[in-house]
Amino acid sequence: MDETATTSGSSGYVMLKVLAGQVGLGAVLAALFWGISGPVAGYSALLGSLTCAIPNAFLALRLAVPRRDPGALALIRAAYIGELGKLALTVLMFGTVFVLVRPLAAGPLFIGFIAAQLVTLAGLLMRDSEQQEREARQTNGE
Repeated sequence: MDETATTSGSSGYVMLKVLAGQVGLGAVLAALFWGISGPVAGYSALLGSLTCAIPNAFLALRLAVPRRDPGALALIRAAYIGELGKLALTVLMFGTVFVLVRPLAAGPLFIGFIAAQLVTLAGLLMRDSEQQEREARQTNGE
């Protein structure tokens, strides 16, 4: 197996772990807020984390789906469109939540959103540590 396939597979695995972590953390936060502050705070926290996770899933799909042109320009184009789509979906989801969901607790909503964003940062750190481990194994001849 070549280096490109290994790196691409590893990136896809990290993306999947990040998305699962965002949804899982959202469920845990929802349960905590539900138990402490009631059902409105619980579903608000869940909606906040989903407002982060669903657009991130769109971006991950844009980057992970094979393209006809495997070149760097096509990857940059997919990332650009994916990021614009992610931003549009985030705005659309926040707008939908604020218009349609009554009652809504804004604090837990934004806490859920920010916590899910922090999972993305943890995924970047996790990917960096996995890459360092892989490089160390290669230099040791394993």
